[in-house]
Amino acid sequence: MTQKTGSRSRAVRLALLLAVPALALTTACGGAAESSDGGVASVSNAPSTDQTKDGADASKGGASKGKSAFYDAQMKYVQCMRTEVDKDFPDPKLSGHLDWTMIEELRISMGTENATKGTRPRQACGAEMRKAASLEPPRDTQKDYESMLAHAKCMRAKGVSKFTNPRLQDGNIIPGGDPNPTSPEVSSDSSTYKQARQACNDKLLDGLDGRQ
Repeated sequence: MTQKTGSRSRAVRLALLLAVPALALTTACGGAAESSDGGVASVSNAPSTDQTKDGADASKGGASKGKSAFYDAQMKYVQCMRTEVDKDFPDPKLSGHLDWTMIEELRISMGTENATKGTRPRQACGAEMRKAASLEPPRDTQKDYESMLAHAKCMRAKGVSKFTNPRLQDGNIIPGGDPNPTSPEVSSDSSTYKQARQACNDKLLDGLDGRQ
C-alpha cells in the first residue's frame, strides 16, 4: 500500500467515526413527552446522574470508579485509533468523553471530505468504541435534550437556518442538525457553519459535542 492510499484509507475510517456519535443518544432512557412546538419537552424516569451503570451509590465512590473505567476504556479506543487511523488522534477529556473539536480539526487536516467520495468506509476500532460506550456514566436525559435544543437554536440564530431541533422519542434523544442527512442541505465545511459551531459549542454539555 502506498503512502497516499494509506492516508486515504485512514481518512475514510475517520469520516465514518464522525457519523457514529449521534447514535449514542438513541439508547432507551424511560418514557418521554415529545414537544410539538419546538419547545422544551420533558422526560420522565430519566436516569440519575448519581449512579453508575451498575447502580453503585456515588456517595460510596461508585461514580468515581465508573468514570475511571470509562476514561480507561476510552483511552484504549484512542490508542487503537492512533494505530488504525492517525497517530495524532487526540486524548479524551478528563471526563472520558472524546474531544470532538480536536477530532474535527484532524478530519479537516486529513481531507476526509474528498477521501470519502466514491469509497465505502470501513469502521475502525468498533469493539473498543462499543466497550467505552457501555461504560459511559448515566446522563440526565432532560438536561441533555435542553442543552441540544439550546445549541440548535443558537446555530439557526448564527446563520445556519436549516439546522433542526433535537427530538424526544420513546425516551430517546434524536439529535438535530441537517434535515436531510442522505442528501445534505447543511454544509459543515462552509464558513458560516464553522463560525456558528464555534460560537454555539458552549451550549452543549460535556460529552454532547460531536453528537449533533
